[in-house]
Amino acid sequence: MAELTMIEAIRTALSRAMEEDPDVIIFGEDVGIDGGVFRATDGLFQHFGSSRVRDTPLSEALIAGMAVGAAAHGLRPVAEIQFSGFIYPTLDQLANHASRLRNRTRGRLTCPMVLRAPYGGGIKAPEHHSESIEAMLAHIPGLRVVIPSTPARAYGLLLAAIRDPDPVVFLEPKRLYRSTSEAVEDTGEALPLDKAFVLQEGTDLTIVAWGAMIKGATEATLQLAESGISVDLIDLATLKPIDRATIRASVEKTGRCVIVHEAPLTAGLGAEISADLAEHCLTSLLAPIKRVAGYDTVMPYLRLEAHYMPDTAHIIDAARNVMEFS
Repeated sequence: MAELTMIEAIRTALSRAMEEDPDVIIFGEDVGIDGGVFRATDGLFQHFGSSRVRDTPLSEALIAGMAVGAAAHGLRPVAEIQFSGFIYPTLDQLANHASRLRNRTRGRLTCPMVLRAPYGGGIKAPEHHSESIEAMLAHIPGLRVVIPSTPARAYGLLLAAIRDPDPVVFLEPKRLYRSTSEAVEDTGEALPLDKAFVLQEGTDLTIVAWGAMIKGATEATLQLAESGISVDLIDLATLKPIDRATIRASVEKTGRCVIVHEAPLTAGLGAEISADLAEHCLTSLLAPIKRVAGYDTVMPYLRLEAHYMPDTAHIIDAARNVMEFS
């Protein structure tokens, strides 16, 4: 079983999907000969040829439109947007066509496309390369939004996204691309979409996070355990639709919840999760729900980037705050 980084796991999943299904095609800016800006598609052009791995012009609107058209005609396109900050031109196609195709045709057509994009901060890139816009995408009906947090989950969730009959936006935390590696077996086995992963079970506090925030949440969980605080740690993974049942069950057990996301605080996914818990788990709550998030500002340049993003210390502070309520 190979030890893979996240970027290697993504490349392995893409290769597996293309080997299994000749309808899977890949296109985007520099994904062919150069293998992508982060090398996610390195070697796929040479192996599968220019008919299945294709470079496109520098036009995100074109890339999304090609994906919708190809999917509507029976292919399974995996389109790459080089950075999530460039995803805005794709919103017309995502919101008005990809997400509506099943409904518009009363089920006659579906849109089995995946739009991949590196997202989030942590690599000292400019602000348009470092944004976290998952909440905006999750607000679009008919669109799935998936964010992996480890190489193994990236492999399994990407395979599931490619096989899904409906459109999926697959956001990849780029600071995790090469930060760690783990054993990933290339079996072709997908992980379930729409299902959160309970990474650790506890009794005192629920921490919900996703993407790169799982690393800090895991470190916080370990440090809190040293002081006698037992944490239920949940990796949301699929942000749309939210696995509300898993989160509710956890909070009904622990009575306390901290939600962590890198995106700005206002109207982030943390607000939606908080509202759901207030509506359905009010009598179980022993303390106010606490959100740990980015600031309501544009991602700063590299000198302030680390200050902007939530870290382990922020999570621990929030956890101790909610534990003060009895």
